Amino acid sequence: MEQQSMNSRRGFFQKAKLAIFNIEKYPELAAEGVSRAMGYLAKIIAILAIVVGIGMIYRVTQIMDKMATYLDNEFPNFSYQDGILDVQSEEAINIKNDITGAIIIDTKTEDQEKKNQYINELGDNGILVLKEEIIVKNEAMVGTSTYRYDDILKQMGLTNFDKQQVIEYVRGKQMISIYFSVFATLFVYAFMIYFINTIANVLFVSAFGYLANLFTKVRMRYASIFNMSIYAITLSTVLNILYIILNMFVDFNIEYFDVMYLSVAIIYLFAAIFMIKADLQKRQIEVMKIVKVQEEVKKEMEEKEQEEKQKQNKKPEEEKEPKEKKDEKEGEVGGSGPEPEGTGA
Repeated sequence: MEQQSMNSRRGFFQKAKLAIFNIEKYPELAAEGVSRAMGYLAKIIAILAIVVGIGMIYRVTQIMDKMATYLDNEFPNFSYQDGILDVQSEEAINIKNDITGAIIIDTKTEDQEKKNQYINELGDNGILVLKEEIIVKNEAMVGTSTYRYDDILKQMGLTNFDKQQVIEYVRGKQMISIYFSVFATLFVYAFMIYFINTIANVLFVSAFGYLANLFTKVRMRYASIFNMSIYAITLSTVLNILYIILNMFVDFNIEYFDVMYLSVAIIYLFAAIFMIKADLQKRQIEVMKIVKVQEEVKKEMEEKEQEEKQKQNKKPEEEKEPKEKKDEKEGEVGGSGPEPEGTGA
């Protein structure tokens, strides 16, 4: 009862510390139950989702700042009025972008064949900006998606703007509220995706743990193995968070990171199971020693009891022998004296 009370008082960061630096505590953490383990997993995934959201917002702010600089210094003047976008350029503008792919802008053409040519030039990913619509092509979609400016911008309350207004808007304080709304959306999306992926990874790691359990013959329930798999994946998740933070500032790629992610968790779980096995063997040896000592003590007690019984059996014989000798002596004394002669009158 006291141990359970101590476990229930452990906070998230204390559990995370134990999960990384104190593998021998895994049985205690697993004993708290599946619900507490899932709660712990939800918290660590929430931290991961927050980092992902911050990282994406950081990248978006950089992109928006570069876009504003590009619009201000290099992009020709443009204006939007009642569903019509007019870019003051006689030739199509082709922009390469690592995030969205190619961007082709041509608000002068009305030729459908020319539009189809632009769509083919986009490749798997890209955006075609036309006079009245925008066409998005993505490798995840079949074909293309077309969005009319009227349908999009009217919902945002925009009916007209020009180049300078767009630059001021992008660099203005009103973008903060947009970033917050984007962050909230990214957080929910990232939490759901990473939680599902992490659960799948935990199940994968627990399968190896189950095999290790059969090999070591520890005889643990699968629920305990599943709980320990959640704590075993802690370090992998922390490394993933650090990897995301590093990529915010530097384009850094670790090949086979997913393999390393799972390998670290499996090693932690194996270490915990083998430590449990070693602890059980140690306890078994101690129990055998105790049993041996008990048998020796029992044997000594039995020998003492036999000695006492032998002493008790000898004591009546010793008491009987002196009594017989005493009777013999009394008989001898009584029969050895001469009878007194009678005196005549």
